Amino acid sequence: ISTMAIPEKTTAHEKISIYNQEIDFDFLHTIEVKEWLVQIALDRDKTISSLEYILCSDEYLLDINKNYLDHDTYTDIITFPMQESPLEATIYISIERVRENAEIYSTSLIKELHRVMVHGLLHLLGYKDKTENDQSEMRSQEDKALAARAFV
Repeated sequence: ISTMAIPEKTTAHEKISIYNQEIDFDFLHTIEVKEWLVQIALDRDKTISSLEYILCSDEYLLDINKNYLDHDTYTDIITFPMQESPLEATIYISIERVRENAEIYSTSLIKELHRVMVHGLLHLLGYKDKTENDQSEMRSQEDKALAARAFV
């Protein structure tokens, strides 16, 4: 009698990882955020194979921006897509930039962090932000996604 291993089913939140790099940051509602992000992709007929969010410092992200993109500027997010279907990517987010943007836009740190996280995912889903029209659509999609969060 031959036995074959049955692969374990991967739950939605296991497809997304959230790490700290060179910062100390307590991420809240981890499983709920991951499930929310997976649902955003599913709502747009996409699946996620592996999505890594790396929360880091300004300097860490600046080094990535310089070394990989030839940009000598601070930014809140850099997304490195690896595969389109199912989605696979690594997304770096500067917590310092997110914190500063939250102050500038008079919003909470967690809401701004979720906005930036979904912004990176929306790029992977095909949304752009180069033109005014694209920026408007991106913001609309971000707002729609943020409104769908039931955990905050």
